[in-house]
Amino acid sequence: MRALAEDGTEAQAVDEGIGTPILVIHGGMGDRTVWQPVTDLLRGRFRTVRLERRRYRMDLPGPVTMAQEVQHVAAIAAQLDRPVLVGHSSGGVVALEALVAHPGAYAGAVLYEPPVVTGAPLSDDKLAAARAAIARDKPGKALSIFLRDVVRMPAPLAWLAGVIVGRHPEYRQRVARQLDDNDAIDEMGVRLAAYAQLKTPILLLGGDKSPRHLAERLDALEQTLPHARRLLLHGQGHNAERRAPERVAKAIARFIGEDVARG
Repeated sequence: MRALAEDGTEAQAVDEGIGTPILVIHGGMGDRTVWQPVTDLLRGRFRTVRLERRRYRMDLPGPVTMAQEVQHVAAIAAQLDRPVLVGHSSGGVVALEALVAHPGAYAGAVLYEPPVVTGAPLSDDKLAAARAAIARDKPGKALSIFLRDVVRMPAPLAWLAGVIVGRHPEYRQRVARQLDDNDAIDEMGVRLAAYAQLKTPILLLGGDKSPRHLAERLDALEQTLPHARRLLLHGQGHNAERRAPERVAKAIARFIGEDVARG
């Protein structure tokens, strides 16, 4: 699926299945393939559309603002009949901003641990060393710093992820975009007052093995959003879309069948 965004750039997505439309917005460092294990389980009953986020498209120049990302979501959504948004991690923040910008365009949303700002900035000046590593052409090191200091992943796992990414040409290019992604969220600051105005049903997903600060951000959203409910994925962390796709797909299908169907 292709659509022209407001600024003249082309939004792109993969469109599969029939039924109630679901528009998936992947998280940081990812692409449209990351959520395929989930959408493969849903496209027999739903129309699943996986967006290629503008921020992580190397064919388009960066840096990218949050408003520009929202334009790409809106361009694809305009070709659908009030889709349900599914946003993961920073893609969940994009989904929230899309809801704020065009609340009538969406039937609901599933937000999987969006790192919304609730007080201090996400990075709080922790990314200087990561930016320096990018300047030295060490994207793997930069990612390790980001995962350790901002995501708050255990240091050994952050180091390992950095080593793997540092050896992968495709993902090396995305590390700077990941840092930009974090900066775009920080630049917006606390947006809870805007989110409190949303009237659509929203499902908040979280894993009990995820970093504690993500659960605290979900706490703030649960207290803020007027029509939200929360589901804890026991035994899962921040990547259940890959580790337990059947559980994530079941949660999305049930939310659409119950909460969204009720309006």
